[in-house]
Amino acid sequence: MSNEGIMDKKKIEKAVRMILEAIGEDPERPGINKTPERFARMCEEIFAGMREKAADVLKTLPSEKYRDMVLVRDIPFYSVCEHHLVPFFGKVHIAYVPSGRMTGLSKFARLVEAFSKRLQVQERITRQIADAFQNKLKPEGVFVMIEAVHLCMVMRGIKKERSSVVTVAARGVFEKSEKQAEVLNLIKK
Repeated sequence: MSNEGIMDKKKIEKAVRMILEAIGEDPERPGINKTPERFARMCEEIFAGMREKAADVLKTLPSEKYRDMVLVRDIPFYSVCEHHLVPFFGKVHIAYVPSGRMTGLSKFARLVEAFSKRLQVQERITRQIADAFQNKLKPEGVFVMIEAVHLCMVMRGIKKERSSVVTVAARGVFEKSEKQAEVLNLIKK
């Protein structure tokens, strides 16, 4: 990425050609001769969140007097591990208890997209989503749980194909065990 936030596709193409050569491939071979361009276009898509200010996704709705839990579960996501440059993917569950400020339900998924479409680690995405809700909406509490499969554990290294990773971030009322138990029960239904 350059300073302006524009992806340098030509530089990516050149790097992919070099990688192909380094692993013993002919970058001009039919079948892979267009791979550098395809890879550059893919990068533009899967790293689109790097050009977005994620917290701006959470627009507030006109004041509602709803003060009970709102839960959106099973939001699918795909991201790329910053340690190995391979995908990890899964689902995100987000709950919050409004305290005067609410957001549209589609904003939950938009926020997940904005944070996941960049080089990431699961722990950071979990924290970033919770902090964005907390800072923008000032709810009584927010709970974020992410369940994901990491290809760096499944297809390489330790090769544990049935492993998954769960991360949780709890703020406000969700720091109390009884409120966490309530939301976990709803997530598992």
